[in-house]
Amino acid sequence: MARSDPNGAEIVPFPANNNRQHAIQQVGFDRLELTRILDLYGRMVAAGEWRDYAMDFDKDAASFCAFRRAAERPQARLEKRPALRGRQGMWTLFGEAGQVLKRGHDLAGVLSPIERRLMKVVDD
Repeated sequence: MARSDPNGAEIVPFPANNNRQHAIQQVGFDRLELTRILDLYGRMVAAGEWRDYAMDFDKDAASFCAFRRAAERPQARLEKRPALRGRQGMWTLFGEAGQVLKRGHDLAGVLSPIERRLMKVVDD
């Protein structure tokens, strides 16, 4: 039901979402998860490994992709699927070719293969 404002413009009300069953919910990262992910991304940028990232939020999953160059496939893709929370864990880390590198219930554990790349041997 549209109405007009005093200037003659049509005002279309935003649809009320009173029925939660039909609501399209979007999976996302909470503040602590995003802080952890972006902290690792910043360190990888500083190390010269990554240069760009992309995030995708869907009703089933949220993903974070890190790129060495913008025109390539992602070097790493982190995916959060809450539907898998009770099974193998809602976090999955994929490699550049799409292979599963790590799955788990804990974000820090799933990010550990990337964290290891940042470790360097220091000579005395």
